[in-house]
Amino acid sequence: MPLAETAEITLEELQLAARNHGLPLEALCYPITPVGLHYLLVHYDVPVVDEATWRLQIGGRVERSLSLSLDDVRARPAVEAAVTLECAGNGRARLTPRPISQPWLSEAVATARWRGTRLAPLLEEVGLAPEAVEIVFSGLDRGIEGGEEQRYRRSLGLHDALMPDVLLAYEMNGRPLPPQHGFPLRLLVPGWYGMASVKWLADIEVVDQPFHGYQMVTSYRFREEEDEEGEPVTRMQPRALLAPPGIPDFFTRERTVPLGRVELEGRAWSGWAPIAGVQVSADGGSTWWDAELVRDLDSRWAWVGWRATWQPRVPGAYELCCRARDEAGNEQPLETRWNLGGYANNGVQRVPVNVV
Repeated sequence: MPLAETAEITLEELQLAARNHGLPLEALCYPITPVGLHYLLVHYDVPVVDEATWRLQIGGRVERSLSLSLDDVRARPAVEAAVTLECAGNGRARLTPRPISQPWLSEAVATARWRGTRLAPLLEEVGLAPEAVEIVFSGLDRGIEGGEEQRYRRSLGLHDALMPDVLLAYEMNGRPLPPQHGFPLRLLVPGWYGMASVKWLADIEVVDQPFHGYQMVTSYRFREEEDEEGEPVTRMQPRALLAPPGIPDFFTRERTVPLGRVELEGRAWSGWAPIAGVQVSADGGSTWWDAELVRDLDSRWAWVGWRATWQPRVPGAYELCCRARDEAGNEQPLETRWNLGGYANNGVQRVPVNVV
């Protein structure tokens, strides 16, 4: 991934930012994100799919292949789950030097209520061959990346693919998937960054050796140098976000609040373990106090709410921060470790506030 030589955003990055969008942080007040506010990243073009002719093909190293219509998928036992998805590149635009790609700040996250059928029973039905090692998921979106013409393809090892919460989702917030979110069917891998949840799903292939497609071995890997093999990006790191208080300046988005009691609220999540706590700072991270957790969604894979009270005693400039830790002992760092792709940047959010 190329790096920016200056702090200026390139026209190519602006072009990506015009196609994709993040969650307005004031919408963190919603436990379930309205569809139109859910973050969006489309690698190539949004495919136009005819539901009447679309089929899901399942084959490869299996005992029997399947070809399913959308009605066939819907006829299977259905489950519904609230799941938080975050783009692996969230926070990339704050890195120095900046990887040139979709210039996310901190808003590439959202939570929806997804409905679909579990993947594991389908894989058991087709019968995995003894030599099977991975499952490859292919979307209908096509493009060129890294000089390579390709469909968007990702794979999961058998252990991860057979986890009971992995879904083939066909509804989002009680309605059929909208085109930009993967209509008619998408994979949903709870706890993982969004790149794993392949949209516009059309093919599931069981293979007997690791898949070496572009989105597995070139993209979505932690590297500090281009020639490194790197480590794959998988689960979401713990992160907390604050819904900025007060009112914003139109251009800088700097917040203004009146002197007195200020109620703070936000969301926190981790793909490794449930959130154990959130702390808040009003001095840029020098001192911290505990926030109260608000578990308003009954789902292991959904973010939790948090709230805290701040009462500045004098007018002036402040810097609000928040950080999360999970039950596995993972905690947000004050600053993130740089990597070539700008992935998993979970350094604490910093919100400048002017108290008047």
